[in-house]
Formats: sequence, structure tokens, C-alpha cells
Amino acid sequence: MSDVTRAKHGRPVHHWRRDVIELAALFTAVAVADAVANLVGHGPDGPTLLLVSAAVLVATAGFHTWWARRHGHAPPTGDTGARPRSLEQAGPSDQSRDAAATVSEESALWRMRTTVKDEPGSLAALCAALAELRVDILSLQTHPLAEGTVDEFLLRAPGGLPAAEITRAVSVAGGAGTWIERADAHDLVDAPTRVLGLATRTALDAAELPLALRQLLGRCTIRSLPAVPAGGGRGPEPVPMEGALEDTVMRLRAPEGGVITVERPYLPFTPTEFARARALVELDARLGPRVPRSQDVLTLPEGNDITVRRADTGDLAAAKDMHERCSSRTLGMRYHGPVGDADRYLKHLLSPRFGRTLAVQTASGRVVALGHLLWDGDETEVALLIEDAWQRRGIGSELLRRLVGMAVEAGCESVYAVTQSSNTGMVAAMRALGLPLDYQIEEGTLVITARLAPPVEPGGAVGVAEQLSGAGELGKA
Repeated sequence: MSDVTRAKHGRPVHHWRRDVIELAALFTAVAVADAVANLVGHGPDGPTLLLVSAAVLVATAGFHTWWARRHGHAPPTGDTGARPRSLEQAGPSDQSRDAAATVSEESALWRMRTTVKDEPGSLAALCAALAELRVDILSLQTHPLAEGTVDEFLLRAPGGLPAAEITRAVSVAGGAGTWIERADAHDLVDAPTRVLGLATRTALDAAELPLALRQLLGRCTIRSLPAVPAGGGRGPEPVPMEGALEDTVMRLRAPEGGVITVERPYLPFTPTEFARARALVELDARLGPRVPRSQDVLTLPEGNDITVRRADTGDLAAAKDMHERCSSRTLGMRYHGPVGDADRYLKHLLSPRFGRTLAVQTASGRVVALGHLLWDGDETEVALLIEDAWQRRGIGSELLRRLVGMAVEAGCESVYAVTQSSNTGMVAAMRALGLPLDYQIEEGTLVITARLAPPVEPGGAVGVAEQLSGAGELGKA
């Protein structure tokens, strides 16, 4: 008789009930054997009974063997103590390789938006589907609409999990109109904190409004249309005081009477996004025109000191006086049109609503150069105008470095300059940036595009913004 045991915590365990049953079976078998022996020894049909008993024993043994072979590989119904090979039989090298593979698998951040039915259990089904893919939900915002509820997620998923698999699981769980894109560490900030930060930036600088709207709403195209175009003509159609929302386009009334248009063709805006954008615009309108008044004093190679500062519409008269001192060739290279129309563009260019402007003034307070960083939809343009008597002194290179540094801090991916192929000074200043450049020439008009790198985190290597915005003694460009 074999001893049957079960493993528990790595040690064999014996049961006294099983021993008692086996002992009782042994006594019963001895008693039966004694009765059969007496019957065979004293009865007249002893040999016959002996043969019949032998046949029964053989049949019983055969049946037992057949039954054991048939059911010996059936799956266990209880805890057999068996464990996966990866945990019990794998060697140290196998386990170390598995651990290394687990540690090396990086996670990825995703921003996802989907629409679910406004009924109990719909969000739970969505969360369960994400959990099956080992996707962690870091934040969730809900936007109830008439046709359902729009849910915005910030997800942390395994690095090897593609976006298509996530959207497929969400679709099976009941999500519709799913949109997903990669996120970064900045998206880990909760929505109220992010909105307050954008409001602070807008309050400090009017030029931050388009950038704040872009960071608030994601990838979108923002255009500021003045009430009266710089070149004359009819302005945009007026919008209601509370603005207008049309699916993927929102139109907001600018404080100076123009229109701010925000367009995102791939994803409709929600009422919550519209309300947040409108609140930023209202904050900007209540605070009125404002520009940071910081300034830097620089020294030219010949020893003269100049001041570089932010400019706005308050410098309109000084800018027009500078136009009067500029030659027709200089104005033509800057504005690419009739020289008499140059003054019409100044109010637009100096408005912080359309970008940022740097002014260079002498010790006597005369403005001798202007540098513009203009928000052109989802692109960014840089432009320079330097009075003839102050050219070839390094002022253009200094302004361009500072403007490109502002573009990097604003999160722009590239900047472009429109000039003429004969404007060697602008070409040299762009090349002096040390950035990758693309050139396009059409009928004498040259477009130079510089691709920018993102700014590095504090404590890292020097980024483009730090390289381009340094102040000090000017060199010759």
C-alpha cells in the first residue's frame, strides 16, 4: 500500500483519518479472508468457490487498472501544490532575465477622449477594459452632453502597447469617437492647477493669450483678426459678446474689437473647453494692455550703450518716426510692398495680441530698431527693421537671438523669416543662430525656416533658449 501525501508549505502532511480508514479496511479484509477459507475448507463445493473467487479477483484487478489509466490524467479539482515552472523549476538565470525584462519595459503616457452613453455602468465597463490591458488611469474628466458623456483620460500604459489596441478595447467597451495622442510629463498637472497657471501667464503679459489658449486646448490653430485690417478693407464678421461655438471652431470677441478664432479640425470642442477659453479672454480684456517692462542695456563694439526692451502700441509714434528716418530700400525689404503703406502695419505689429515686439533705443530714447515675433496661425514668423544708420553693428543678430529664444520658451517648433534674396544681412543673422535652416526662393522672395529644439529642464545641458537669449557685449554680425 502506497503512502498518499499532499505538499503544504514545502513539507509532506499526513492525515490520521486516512490511517484509521486504511487500518479498518485491513481488518475487514482479514475477516473476509478467514470466512472464505472456512467456507472453502469445510464445504462440499470448495474447489468451485475457489475458482470463482479467483476469477472475481482477476476481473476486479483488471477493472481497477482500466479505471486508473482512464482517469489518471484528469485535471485536479483542488490545490495540488503545483506551481508554474517560471517560479519553481526555473534557474536563477531564468528568473533574472524575467526580472530584467519587467524592469526594462517603459510606460507611455496617453491623452484619450471618448464618448460613452449616459447610463449607469458605461464608465465602469470602459475602466474594466483598460484594466485588462494593464492601463493605469491617472486622471479623468467628464463632460456631459446631450448625446452622451465625453470622458477625457490621462493614461499610463505599457510601453509596448500600441494606441490602436487601446482604442479597439475602448470601442468594444462602448466608447465612440475615440481620439488618442501621446502625452508628456506636463499633462500630469491637474486641470485646475494648469488653468490657474495659464491665467497667471496671461495676466502678466498680453502676448501670452494665444499661447495660453493653445496650451489649454491642445493642438489647434489660433488666429487673431483685427477689426480693421492693416491694409484696409472689411474686417471679420462680428461675434456675440459671449462668443460662438461651432463643433470644431470657436470664435471669441477680442478686447480691441477683433475676433479670435480657434480651430481644431480633428476633435470637436466641449462646452467646458469653450467656457475655459472664454474666461481667459475675459481676463485679458479686464486687465487691458500690459507688457513686462524689463530691459537690458547692451554695449556696441564702438562703445555706445543701447537698451533692448519689450514694445507695444504705446511706441507707435516712435516707430513712425523711425520709418521717416529709414530709406525706401530698407522699408521695402521689410514690408515687401509700397513704402507708403509701411505705417499702416505698425499698429498691428506692435499689438501684443499678435505676437511680441522688441525695441532697441539709444541713450537719448530714440527707437532705432524693431524685432517682431508674430503668431501666424500654428506657425511663427520673425521680422527685423533696423534704421540705416544703425545697421551692421550686430543689433540684428542680437534681436534675432532674443526673438528665437522667446519662440523656444513659447513651445514653437520652428520660426520663419520672409525677406529678399539680396538681403545678405538677414541671411547672415539667420545662419549665425547655428540652427538647422530650410530655404525656399520664389520670384526673388526668400523664406528661411529655422527648426527649434525644445528647452531643457533646469539642471540639464544648455538649451536653445539659454544660448540665444544671453545679454552682454554685442559683436559684429
